[in-house]
Parts: sequence; structure tokens; C-alpha cells
Amino acid sequence: MPDNFYSMEFLLYILSGASVGFIIGLTGVGGGALMTPLLLLFGFPTQVAIGTDLLYAAVTKSGGMVTHARLGHVNWRIVRLLATGSIPAALVTGWVLKNYFSDAEQYTSILTTSLGFMLILTASVLVLRPYIQKLHNKVPHEEGVLLNISLKKTLTAILFGVVLGVFVTLSSVGAGAIGTAVLMILFPALAATRVVGSDIAHAVPLTLVGGLVHLGLGHVDFQLLAALLLGSLPAIHYGSKLASRLPNRVMHPLLALMLFLLGVRYAMF
Repeated sequence: MPDNFYSMEFLLYILSGASVGFIIGLTGVGGGALMTPLLLLFGFPTQVAIGTDLLYAAVTKSGGMVTHARLGHVNWRIVRLLATGSIPAALVTGWVLKNYFSDAEQYTSILTTSLGFMLILTASVLVLRPYIQKLHNKVPHEEGVLLNISLKKTLTAILFGVVLGVFVTLSSVGAGAIGTAVLMILFPALAATRVVGSDIAHAVPLTLVGGLVHLGLGHVDFQLLAALLLGSLPAIHYGSKLASRLPNRVMHPLLALMLFLLGVRYAMF
């Protein structure tokens, strides 16, 4: 096979990373919901698409986490509560995949069904997000750090972390849009900037651990990962600049419809 074939293929993945990165910057929707289906369309095995995308998400979200942390937009106590559930859940999920299945083919259907379910859930969250945001805005937001979190909310946050840890590891989807919506509902007194900042700060270690779990299972394509990052990192910046000019009421419904249709397809795999 000619050498330029691989060069063209690498260029295609760079352009794909740029396309997804631009949409991420434009809509704020996490890369997992967009990148994994795209990699499946290119013919990558499900486990490789998910594993590579998880590490891709960890890198692309890291810059956002640092920025929000510097601006004081991260409630680290809430991040710790979520991580208390999600990180062990991600590790246990990887352990189960490694020890209860002889090879990836045996759990491919689990990964695909989880992906479909999370895409449908993400699409639903995008549709409901304006209503959740409206309810969230009705509650007075405190500017400082939440100091008094009830036992009920503590346990709920940890439990949500467990669920997110399992399904993000199985699908690479959910650490962004779904996490933000749940934080708005669970902590209505948390200012919107801190909701976003805390969600991103939790998403980085979760996607990193999930990606490392898949790396241990041999599910990461580093050449593909490099190409996606080369394309997406600058494109996210330009998409973010354009975001203010395009109303979410146009972009989010279109994106939600696409994710819903993809979700139905994979859920019925």
C-alpha cells in the first residue's frame, strides 16, 4: 500500500478532529457524544473508538479545567464527592471487562448499547436544558463555596458519580452535558459558572482514568489520538469565538436530533 495512503488517512483524522473540536467550541457539547460515533463511522472497533476518545476528552478538557480553576469557578468539594463515586466505579468497570470476558468481542454489544443509551440521554438533556436552566436561574446563587452540603445531597452526588463512572467508561459519553444538568438540579444555589467549572474539573480525571482503563485493555490508538488532538485543539478556540454569534436555540435542537438518531441506532445494535 502506498505511503501517501497513510498520510491522507492521518490528514483525514486531523480534519475530523478539527470538525468535532469546532462543534464542541460552538455548542459546548462534550466530544464523546460526537467523536465516538464518528470514529465508528470510520470503521474503528467500538472499544478502540471509546478508549481513544476518552483520552482525547481528558486532554481537550484539561485547558478548560485550568482556566476555570484560575478564575475560581470550581467547587472542589463537589468535584471530590463526584470523584469519590466515579473514579472507583471506572476502575471496577475496567476490572470487570478484563476479568469476566476473554476478549473485547464478548463485550462489544455492552459498549455499543451503553453508547446508544448515553447518546439518547444526552440528546434529551440538550432538549430539556433551557427548562433546567430557567429553574436553576430562579434560585439565588451564592458567590462563595458551598460549605454546608446535606448528607442526602452528599450521598446522591456520590451515587451519581458511580453511575457516571460506569457509563462514561463504557461509552465515553456523559461527562459533559449530563453532568452539568445534574449539578444544576442537585445544587441549584451553585452559580452557573461554577456548575460548568466543577463539571469540567470532574470530567478531566474521570475521562483520564477511563482512558487509562482502556489503555490497559489495549483499546487506544495513539496515532489516531495525535491526529485528533492536532485538529481539535485550535478548532475549539475558533468555535468558541463564533459561539456568541449563533443562538443555542438553533444549534442545540439540531445537535439533539442527530444524537438521538445515533443513540437509537446504537442502542438497537
